[in-house]
Amino acid sequence: MLKRINTLLILIAVFMLTGCGIYSFTGASIPAEAKTVSIQYFPNNANLVNPMLSDVITNTLRDYFMNQTTLDEVADNGDLAIEGEIIDYKTAPTAITGDQVAALNRLTITVNVRFYNRYDESKNFEQKFSQYEDYPSDQDLNSIQEDLMSTICEKLCEDIFNKAVVNW
Repeated sequence: MLKRINTLLILIAVFMLTGCGIYSFTGASIPAEAKTVSIQYFPNNANLVNPMLSDVITNTLRDYFMNQTTLDEVADNGDLAIEGEIIDYKTAPTAITGDQVAALNRLTITVNVRFYNRYDESKNFEQKFSQYEDYPSDQDLNSIQEDLMSTICEKLCEDIFNKAVVNW
């Protein structure tokens, strides 16, 4: 009897959570009608171009949506659509010591993103997102660049996802 009550409570909770849209444990709120997402390739328009960055940001964003939602990915015209470009990729000193030497450097990546929601145009936006990682100045950027870039792209994708479907 207790097992049946628990099953009934779980079913009621599922129906309540999906009644007004699709919700996930990530806090995403996606219109119930939305079944697909399209994420276009992010070209690199930054002054300093890392040849791997376009692939990393695009694929990380696609993976993020596939792992966090039940949406199917389509090449074009998704119910939710994301496009954008990389507009800045730079490294700069950040923590200057008493000897006027940088103790830390900062790698910063900025992307411009356009989001379209076919079912709720009030959620459409165009916004710049920027994230960074600091690294010791005695380390060669070329030797740690891939790890830094990956970490920054993860943060950017989380920000984009949150803005697009969590609505923070």
